[in-house]
Amino acid sequence: MKQVEIYTSPLCGFCHAAKRLLKQKGVNFSEVNILANPGRKPEMIQRAHGRHTVPQIFVGDRHVGGCDELYALERAGKLDSLLAA
Repeated sequence: MKQVEIYTSPLCGFCHAAKRLLKQKGVNFSEVNILANPGRKPEMIQRAHGRHTVPQIFVGDRHVGGCDELYALERAGKLDSLLAA
């Protein structure tokens, strides 16, 4: 399975929903809480091509986007193949 990284905030409902989907699928992911680590927010913005909202989700080298994009991949049946090694 590819490495998954998600930038989040504990106050963000979309972050919780994205993490819930990943957990339901048995995906291990690393999480960067930008409230606890504000110095990582510029890194997130750069990696996400200027997007500054959370969550920002990365699968391997690919920027998936946010929660809506993650769920759209799942609905389209494309998330499993993206996550596969």
